[in-house]
Amino acid sequence: MEQRLQKIIADMGIASRRKAEEIIMEGRVTVNGKVAGIGMKADPLRDHIKVDGRLLIRPEKKVYYIFHKPRGVVTSLSDPQGRPTVGEYLRGIKERVFPVGRLDFDSEGLLLLTNDGDFAYAVLHPSKKMPKTYLVKVKGTLGEEELEKLRKGIKIDGRMTAPAVVKKLKKAESNSWIEMTIHEGRKRQIRRMLERVGHPVIRLMRIRINGIEMGPLDPGRYRKFTVQEMDAIMREMAGGANV
Repeated sequence: MEQRLQKIIADMGIASRRKAEEIIMEGRVTVNGKVAGIGMKADPLRDHIKVDGRLLIRPEKKVYYIFHKPRGVVTSLSDPQGRPTVGEYLRGIKERVFPVGRLDFDSEGLLLLTNDGDFAYAVLHPSKKMPKTYLVKVKGTLGEEELEKLRKGIKIDGRMTAPAVVKKLKKAESNSWIEMTIHEGRKRQIRRMLERVGHPVIRLMRIRINGIEMGPLDPGRYRKFTVQEMDAIMREMAGGANV
């Protein structure tokens, strides 16, 4: 049965649908020897579909991992600049997985890995408004006025951010920790929001995505989803309520 190419690529564990569209637009996909275009359909059981010259092979099973991305690591399986990548930590995973979404080079924490393109699409699609929670160490101490600005939204690039959930946690000698939850995915959003209120980020760690916790996982280590987390995935895939 014919399907859109980006869905086929995602289903085969190469990339998320959004990334698959970019790969197609870059001319890296061929169908039966011809360069493919956006909107093109193919039959994964009949047509010869190649990405970067490699014939697609359907994964044996769908897998889901939680990874603690260290600081100073690129959220990618390779990097043309030669920087450390997520892919270097995943050699023990037999399946060909890819990161769901991104974490900045200087940020750390929870990153989802899978070969399930539909799941990645469900997590990343803006309509889901997937809550993501971060522990943030900032310079100085935020007052109530600054916290309220963050909760109501900050103007970035001429557009207000959606309201954030912000909690004060603890104070060090000259810095402090807060917990911040957002559902948007603008580039370096939390760092830019906190800069706007005069408290630059010193450390940023994602700890939760839609109720899925990173837990006590050391940087650079990964684990499979628990049964409960798998149940959450199935509800998400079925379009159920958030975890």
